[in-house]
Amino acid sequence: MSEEPQALTETIASDHQAAAPERPPTLLFVDDEPNILSALRRLFHGKGYRLLLAEGGEKGLELLEREPVDLVVSDMRMPGMDGARFLEQVRARWPGIVRILLTGYADISSTIAAINRGEIYRYVAKPWDDNDIVLIVRDALARKRLEEENLHLLDLTRRQNDELRELNANLEAKVAERTATLRLALTELKKANKSLKKTFLNIVHAFSGLIEMREGSLGGHSRRVADYARRLAARMGMDEAGVQEVLLAGLLHDIGKIGLPDELLAKPFNVLSADERNLVMRHPVTGELALMAVDSLKGVAALIRHHHERFDGAGFPDGLKGLVIPLGARILAVVNDYDALQLGTLAGRALSVAEARTFLLENAGKRYDPDVVREFLALQPKMRHQIEPVGLPQRPSGLKPGMVLARDLVHRDGYLLLARGFVLDEKMIEQLARLESAEGHALVLHVAAGGA
Repeated sequence: MSEEPQALTETIASDHQAAAPERPPTLLFVDDEPNILSALRRLFHGKGYRLLLAEGGEKGLELLEREPVDLVVSDMRMPGMDGARFLEQVRARWPGIVRILLTGYADISSTIAAINRGEIYRYVAKPWDDNDIVLIVRDALARKRLEEENLHLLDLTRRQNDELRELNANLEAKVAERTATLRLALTELKKANKSLKKTFLNIVHAFSGLIEMREGSLGGHSRRVADYARRLAARMGMDEAGVQEVLLAGLLHDIGKIGLPDELLAKPFNVLSADERNLVMRHPVTGELALMAVDSLKGVAALIRHHHERFDGAGFPDGLKGLVIPLGARILAVVNDYDALQLGTLAGRALSVAEARTFLLENAGKRYDPDVVREFLALQPKMRHQIEPVGLPQRPSGLKPGMVLARDLVHRDGYLLLARGFVLDEKMIEQLARLESAEGHALVLHVAAGGA
């Protein structure tokens, strides 16, 4: 057996490999006849392949152990190891190599065995047609490339899916962590907002208490007006923000009177002189100006400005008429006068509840919005027993932090000390104890049942 063809092919293959920028497809031809190998080498030379030749199956396996090969063309009849056994070995050890069998017509049974055992891609009958075998090799390599690309894409897809699953898992964890952080921040924000709102309301109540200190015997007027107005606004369908504005306007509606002389505050409006009336009639505008600098009270300030407008247009300060007057101001006009009539600050004497109700009815459509009067009179009997909840009486020595006031705490001189709903803390309890000791009389607070 000659070694020349193998040596020559290896030299050619090496030169071809060195010259090519990328490894071309490698073909291995296996046959025990040198002339067949030479014919195959001539046929595929110059077609862009790297060619390897092996004289027999054993030589072919040795080459495969050293060289990367894409496609094998093997003869069926060879001494020692025939093509069927050789291709079976190739399939077992290098399953990615495409396998083609050369066979004669007399070898059909052996060919079938080779197909079954070696899982060959195609078999080519001898003598072959040059164009046919070239096309078969080209198509086989194209199919191999497609299969490899498909496997590569499948592997890439699998790896990307794995990465995506890992990313999603990490993302879900990060989202859960971020959600928990945001939920905690939102909870803290709600707490802070609730605390801020409570502080704001306490400040408003404090201002209301200052107003009542100036009004002396009228102590409690602003708080009653606020309570009446809040309930009536809710009954008439105002939203939560609107009801809140009406409540605050009720507490602060007389803030513009702080600068008035004491003698004017004590006189009923209908006995004032013209000059005195002019002074008193300025208080809605003064009250609005006092609150305009506070953004959250601008709506409240507008209600305070217009709470002395009349439904028939004869009110002050702007002479607004009918539904042009804000609903909150129309509500305040009714409940403010209702309480003032019973205090004696609107007419020459204090009216009874029945007389005050009659006054409202007689002036519906003139001083007051008739719809507001109707709804207030329907609501008013229900409110008379709800304004001051009973609560449990306690001296400062019996108070505990966390207790909630069931009633407003009003000083004996008539001004507000603490508003209903105030939550007592240790510092405030100490201040109340000092106040009781300094004034020398019992200080009784009413706290909600079930408090701390």
